[in-house]
Amino acid sequence: MGTGVPKRADYISWDEYFMGVARLSSLRSKDPNSQVGACIVGPDNKIRSMGYNGFPLGCSDDEFPWAREGDTMDTKYAYVCHSELNAILNYRGGSLEGCKIYVTLFPCNECAKAIIQSGIKTVVYDENKYDGTPSVEVSKKLMNAAGVRYYQYQKTGREIKFTV
Repeated sequence: MGTGVPKRADYISWDEYFMGVARLSSLRSKDPNSQVGACIVGPDNKIRSMGYNGFPLGCSDDEFPWAREGDTMDTKYAYVCHSELNAILNYRGGSLEGCKIYVTLFPCNECAKAIIQSGIKTVVYDENKYDGTPSVEVSKKLMNAAGVRYYQYQKTGREIKFTV
């Protein structure tokens, strides 16, 4: 029984909400070039975990390299843990079977393997700036074979305003 006052009609969708959480998570990354965030959501639309790209626990982001070019030992690539893997490893509640992951960048092949192994069934990604690269093509091939659905987040163009 209503009070005669209609509910708000301009509330955000679940996809907007969870991609917003992934974007907010990406702002925790200290990587000077790529800030990527992830948010894992259960079938009940409850957030299970979040992550962003950075160095493993106990590895100082002041002592390890952020460089993108040079000898492998002197670049970030050998050290950084991606947002998807961080979100998966941060979860301490049991199984992620049937969950959905929202990520600001299409998963690389290594993250695709972790997504598949964790039981996540859907990937919603924002950007795919590495589309066509071997890593992304392998990722798609793996997810297709494993029955993991993926689709690009559809931006609404809506400006999010915070009111009190």
